Formats: sequence, C-alpha cells, structure tokens
Amino acid sequence: MNVLANPAAMAGVSEEEWRIRCDLAALYRLIAHYRMTDFIYTHLSARIPGPDHHFLINKYGVLFEHMRASDLVKVDLDGNVVEDSPQSKRVNAAGFTIHSAIHMAREDLMCVVHTHTAAGIAVSSQKHGLLPLSQHSLKFYGHIAYHDYEGIALDLDERERLVRDLGQHDAMILRNHGLLVGGKTIAHAWLNIYMLERACQAQVAALSGGAELVLPPEEVRLHTAAQFNRESSAEHMEMVWNAALSQIEGGRPDYRS
Repeated sequence: MNVLANPAAMAGVSEEEWRIRCDLAALYRLIAHYRMTDFIYTHLSARIPGPDHHFLINKYGVLFEHMRASDLVKVDLDGNVVEDSPQSKRVNAAGFTIHSAIHMAREDLMCVVHTHTAAGIAVSSQKHGLLPLSQHSLKFYGHIAYHDYEGIALDLDERERLVRDLGQHDAMILRNHGLLVGGKTIAHAWLNIYMLERACQAQVAALSGGAELVLPPEEVRLHTAAQFNRESSAEHMEMVWNAALSQIEGGRPDYRS
C-alpha cells in the first residue's frame, strides 16, 4: 500500500484522509520527477470525501520534490485553512481560485492538476491549440476544453468562467498559461496530465522541424479517442499508478511522512 503509519504530527486525521495525503504527496513527487514543475508555483489538489467540502493543496513554498503528506494543507471552498496552526500553513491565492472553481462545480473530479510546463505553455499560446498529431493527443480529441487568459487568477469572478469553459471535460488548456486536468482518482489525474504533457511535447517538437505534418483522418481520430476511453478502467489506471510510484520510492524524506 502507498501509506505509512500516520505520524503524531497529524493526529486527528482519519485513515482515509491520510491515504489521500500520501497519494497526493506522491503525485507532487511524480510531477517533479517528470520535470513538470515551475519552482514553487502551480498546484495539485484532492477532495476529501465528506459533507464539509474540504480539499488538500500544497503548502506554499515547499518544492514538489520535497512534498510530504504532512505538508499538504486542508482548506475549505473559501480558501480558509481548517486545521491546527493555520498561520504556518500558507496557500497560494491564485492556486485556490483555479482549483476551488473546479472542485465546487465538478464533484466527480476528486483530483485537479495544474502545470506551467514549457511545452504546455507553448501549445496554450498556439491559436490552433492541441493538434491531432500523435497517439497521445488523440486521447483528448473532442475531449479537451480551452479557457482564455484573464491575468493571474486572483479574481474569484473568474471561477464561473473556468467552470463554464471546462464543461464536462477532464482536460483543459489555459490559453497563454498552461494545462489543467482532473481525475476521478489521483491515479486517473496522473495519467491525464502525463498523456497531455507528452502530447504537447510531441507537438512542439513536430512543429519545430518545419516539415509538412501528417494528420490522421477524422474517422481514425474518433476511433482512437474511443479506444482510449474504453481503456481508462480503474484497473488500468491503478496499474499505471503503481508503476509510477516505483520511480519515486526511496526518496528522503519519505513522501508518506
């Protein structure tokens, strides 16, 4: 299991919340392992089941490669820290705006990931958006949203427009900004951001070559997208997640601490 004993520092945290903390801390480490970080910026969040509508987000200032389960901060939908010693648990306001918008409107998305990678920003700045160039990109064919840039996401009014633009999709390109994905589980969110990032990397590389591009015909695009949707079973995502976890085992301090 991806869980160590709940340390005394997190006394009062349920076993279920501790499990989510361990998985979310692992996701932060994986984002760092695959070089999808932007120093201390961008955020990953996870919903804690229950009637209180609480979710976990990173303590502002902790590098992703150092993230531990106990570093994650529990907040409500208004961005208030709802655990002991809130003065020592600062969160980023812009990160809260984006993530709270999705968590408020899409209870089916337990985990939300936002990145500022070079490839993601590059594609977000291209007028045509994500092209059906690669097998990775075809996972999102007909299943990706776009949100126009409005400046640093500090205005709570933007939440309504973020939600409107996302609709029922699990992935969105934030124009001139970066990438956003959600998942029904943390494992699902990991697979979505991995595939979307790879699609963006392939697109930037292909366009930089200057050669004429080959795009699959429409029927192949639709067929491939449907194939991906059929493959996205819980069993498959768990297999991918467990393989990914093996790449970050042995880090110190342990992310499950």
